[in-house]
Amino acid sequence: MSDAVDRRVLIVGAGPTGLALAIELGHRSIPCLLVERNPRVGFAPRAKTTNLRTREHMRRWGIADKLKAQSPLGIDYPSNVLFVTRLAGHELARFENALYCAPGKNPLYSEHSQWIPQYTLEEVMRAHAQTLPGVEIRFNCELQGFEQDGSRVISRIRDTAAGKDFTVRSDYMVGADGARSFVRDAIGAKMEGNYGLSRNYNVVFHAPGLAQAHRHGPAIMYWQVNADVPSIIGPMDRGEKWFFMPTAVPKDANFDVNAAPDLIRKATGIDLPYEVLSSDEWVASSLVADTYRDRRVFLAGDACHLHPPMGGYGMNMGVADGVDLGWKLAAMVQGWGGPRLLDSYAAERAPLHRYVINEAVANHGTLGHQLWQDGLEDDNACGEKLRAAVGARVASAKLREFNTLGVVLGYRYENSPVIAGDGTEAPPPDFLNYVPSSRPGHLAPHAWLHDGTSLYDHFGQGFTLLDSGKANPDEIAAARKAAQAAGVPLQVIQPSEPGLPGLYRSRLTLIRPDQHVAWRGDTWPQDGAGVMRQVTGQATAQALTH
Repeated sequence: MSDAVDRRVLIVGAGPTGLALAIELGHRSIPCLLVERNPRVGFAPRAKTTNLRTREHMRRWGIADKLKAQSPLGIDYPSNVLFVTRLAGHELARFENALYCAPGKNPLYSEHSQWIPQYTLEEVMRAHAQTLPGVEIRFNCELQGFEQDGSRVISRIRDTAAGKDFTVRSDYMVGADGARSFVRDAIGAKMEGNYGLSRNYNVVFHAPGLAQAHRHGPAIMYWQVNADVPSIIGPMDRGEKWFFMPTAVPKDANFDVNAAPDLIRKATGIDLPYEVLSSDEWVASSLVADTYRDRRVFLAGDACHLHPPMGGYGMNMGVADGVDLGWKLAAMVQGWGGPRLLDSYAAERAPLHRYVINEAVANHGTLGHQLWQDGLEDDNACGEKLRAAVGARVASAKLREFNTLGVVLGYRYENSPVIAGDGTEAPPPDFLNYVPSSRPGHLAPHAWLHDGTSLYDHFGQGFTLLDSGKANPDEIAAARKAAQAAGVPLQVIQPSEPGLPGLYRSRLTLIRPDQHVAWRGDTWPQDGAGVMRQVTGQATAQALTH
């Protein structure tokens, strides 16, 4: 190993966020080094929902089917969420196809969500990243410190396995190093919000026969509402591995992992030989960093935003951070991105993080122990009436946790310096109902084409100009010329499906590499080169008007 390494981007942390960033760079042949202080990926079993937006990115990368093949419970396993008094007890409420995991073609999206352990997701992403040109991953390597000037970042890395230090010279560095981020502390960023909304334990255990020992049928989560051990339990992986999470843990309690099997028996009402495989403690918080950047150093994922896990947003938001920052850093390295493009990272992501955190906090506001009422388990008419009332409360209060399409697909980038707004009013946010819109800043509406492919499959790696209204060939030629003048990679597509004009109300729509709309119009503007310079951060909208 040489004492000095030159890369265009140094990524600190090989979780889903860092891997997503490395993949985005690798697909564009940008040399990057990803360092991870642990000996491998896949330590944390916490996240289990890879949502449909993350899987749409995986479709772009060509690995959605590889993840599908790794589904431990089978891709057709029903993603139901049940609220019960306990596995051996009464059902209170159920949400079918929670989080949109059901396979099959839906007109609103190109990929369904998937219930799969985070460590399996990380292994699929890592294996793909290591096939890409310019991507290098080094484990057992810990960032010790760094300095930066106007042109580069000089970082000191310790290879703990070899007992050696080496230096990395890079154009940019990204801290994707988690909740206890070294990079965040080094740039002086502070987390703001509420720490310690609840204290939690996650136990992974072997439970032979548990799936057959209750009468509620298959589900991905069972919320157990009882006075003994209110908790969440569910199948997690092959080999009859389950997870268990009590939801009423006192903040000053000492958790004894040896007591976990008895807690599981008490919570479920089912006596089986449970074997604890792992356990970890974590604290639910709602925190956002006060800055995401210091010149050439950026933060992404848990390093700059922490969510309660209710709704399955945290890990998926980190992947989206890696995607957003990845194509923008690549544009800078390739020479067609301007300084405003890097400014847009925090301008776009931070407001979205705050919005999603508020959703997660709202979901965290109703947990199993808060639903308990005396008499809920009574086998009589009063108990039955009480269970119906609690079930109705669950159906209302928890809808926004398991039916989240309006959040997952309906988010938009407002007030971004690289979105050419058209003056139309933003629709009000709706966590439940997703209405596709081609308004600038929104996710480009999805459609299935008559050849069975997704419209998204035809978008280019750079910008895409979608002609949904038979534009004049001279306009298309002018758009290509404007892109060439700005150095912007542009692909033009002209699908003929009759439903597209209803989704894309303007004849021409300019779509970014991350599938968000950058500009739209019925005719290509006279200053098309100016539009290209704005959406790539080379110039401001104000500068283009003078």
